[in-house]
Amino acid sequence: MSIIKWGIIGLGNIALKFAQAFNEISNSKLLGIASIDTNKIELFKNQFKIQKEYCFKSYIDLIKNQDIDIVYIALPHNFHYQWIIECLKENKNILTEKPAVISSNNINEIDKKLCQKNVFFAESFIYRYHPQTAMIIDLIKNNKIGELISMESYFGSNIIEKKKFFGLIKRIKINKKNRLFNKNLGGGAIWDIGCYPSSMSLLISSLKSEINQNFTLRNSKIIREPAEVDLESHTEIQFENGFKSKIGCSIKSNLGYKTKIFGSKGNLIIDSSWHCDKGHLIFDQKEYKIEHKYNNNFTYQIEMISNYLNNKEKEPRFPGMRIKETVLNTKILEKWINSYE
Repeated sequence: MSIIKWGIIGLGNIALKFAQAFNEISNSKLLGIASIDTNKIELFKNQFKIQKEYCFKSYIDLIKNQDIDIVYIALPHNFHYQWIIECLKENKNILTEKPAVISSNNINEIDKKLCQKNVFFAESFIYRYHPQTAMIIDLIKNNKIGELISMESYFGSNIIEKKKFFGLIKRIKINKKNRLFNKNLGGGAIWDIGCYPSSMSLLISSLKSEINQNFTLRNSKIIREPAEVDLESHTEIQFENGFKSKIGCSIKSNLGYKTKIFGSKGNLIIDSSWHCDKGHLIFDQKEYKIEHKYNNNFTYQIEMISNYLNNKEKEPRFPGMRIKETVLNTKILEKWINSYE
């Protein structure tokens, strides 16, 4: 099998963690980087020993480079659609950061174009590739918790307030120049982190029966003030197969990262749903240990996707996030947000 050569466009914090993952695997190589910030190019070039000829100030130049097999799009949410389309024009394989796009119309268009192209496409949810998720699926498929009934899943921490000395609270300024607080840039808790519990809901529901496009949202709630975007949000997803999922996300409250899956025989508790760093699952007070092969969770994803590319596959295998799920997840997130407008 050949070594798959990766390129990254957008060199922010998430790209840095992604790039560090290549130190742990042998079937993949970080070959190219692109950024409009020359300082970031220089930092990545030096840290990851990127050859000068593969350091680009233009995203399209990296995409067009024939030596690069797949592009990882690590740009802010609102830029994903534009550069996914550019990759498709150049028949370049794609891994895009979540959320893939911030519009159902956009993901439907991408889905149609993918049907006409022989390229790989995936949305980056690293928990989907982790051994912890494999164990969750195994426990459910082997009927350990019985018939699936419902679940609760959360992703939330207070990032707008920081404790200082003597218990004083410092609130960060809500600035629309910050992507997280700008509606037009895909800001707010739902797009940024709500996509995690909604995507987990799709995964677990699919273990009850094959997912379809029919769902309803109930009891949706939002906290927006003092910003124009949602700082905290909750909803309940009712799937057509009878499965229910109560989900919440927040950038102003410490909701945690826990998922609880309720079955007819018992409940499965996942303390660290997204970072997978607790090393165990709990089912009716019994602890299931999880062995970590890699230190960097991106490594599992990069290694598996590189294997798929070597096998000429166009999307990840289950439980990786496939285009059908990305389309439905985008639809859920958009409806969730619009229920407050």
